[in-house]
Amino acid sequence: MAGDLTSAAHFILYVADQQRSTAFYSAVLAASPRLNVPGMTEFELPGGAVLGLMPEQGIRRLLGARLPDPASARGVPRAELYLVVANAAACHARALTAGAVELSPIQKRDWGHDVGYSLDLDGHVLAIASADGPGAAS
Repeated sequence: MAGDLTSAAHFILYVADQQRSTAFYSAVLAASPRLNVPGMTEFELPGGAVLGLMPEQGIRRLLGARLPDPASARGVPRAELYLVVANAAACHARALTAGAVELSPIQKRDWGHDVGYSLDLDGHVLAIASADGPGAAS
């Protein structure tokens, strides 16, 4: 473990509509959030990581003028969520059904994963990778 990291990692995506993004990621992950209150939704991810969904206006209220408005970059890819799952085809299909825009269908990549790419409802890149194959442990 690196340095003082002793707990879980939280990855927080700023979203335009928390309820809409919660429904989207509930469908993609085939899971209910562990926390869903005004201002934050959290999903447990394998390995102890947590995916958080925070409304753009929430982070603006929290940090004020010191932070550029995340809404001004909406639609511009700002982050990638790379999920290694047991059934990439099913998870990728759930994302598309829930409203993701496909960027690339699932195909073998140079690093050994079979991966499909899409954009979530806020323009974040969503990569769904197969847990099988030589790159699966990476």
